[in-house]
Amino acid sequence: MEDLGQAALNGGANISLWSLFLQAHLIVKTVMIGLVLASVWCWAIVIDKSILYRRAKAQMDRFEQVFWSGQSLEELYRNLSQRNNTGSAALFVTAMREWKRTYEGGARSVGGLQMRLDKVMDVAISQQVERWERRLLILATVGSAGPFIGLFGTVWGIMTSFQAIAAAQTTNLAVVAPGIAEALLATALGLLAAIPAVIAYNKFSSQLGRLTTRLEGFADEFSAILSRQMDERA
Repeated sequence: MEDLGQAALNGGANISLWSLFLQAHLIVKTVMIGLVLASVWCWAIVIDKSILYRRAKAQMDRFEQVFWSGQSLEELYRNLSQRNNTGSAALFVTAMREWKRTYEGGARSVGGLQMRLDKVMDVAISQQVERWERRLLILATVGSAGPFIGLFGTVWGIMTSFQAIAAAQTTNLAVVAPGIAEALLATALGLLAAIPAVIAYNKFSSQLGRLTTRLEGFADEFSAILSRQMDERA
């Protein structure tokens, strides 16, 4: 920072963004690089989750359209049992597998079948939701911690700027401006990483809630269908 102050006095100070980064203290540079990497990581998660949730909704739409079309449950199960299913389809296959295991195994009593079906569907929902919400915590962490990390870089930059002022023994604006600009750049990068992360986290949390509610609703409806079939077989 002493070199920065001397350069400013000589009229050679450059306050472009790139020059501010190059002239910054090592700790401030580390903060800036970390925030840029966090921002890139968050945007990668945003793109991945946008595709994932859009695809999940489309798959659930297609499956439920077929499910409610009146197609035989046995035929639908045969078509889906060998696939890598997600959403409602995975829930359906899990429940049907337990259903067939009970009846094809020659069980004499199916008294506990309803409870087992509800349990396996609850587990399937939990697994699906866990898969959908993976890495959302990163968005929440960057959104909450990003501004504070940037503020740390700002505080450190201002401290070193004051050291440059003391070394130059002047409060000339040419000495003060580059150091203050360098410090504020860290805060700007912190906000640049945090604001999109917070917006994306809230958006995806809302979408996840709707998908989860939809899964739970399908589980209740399918459980009722299987319960009626059990009553008919009793």
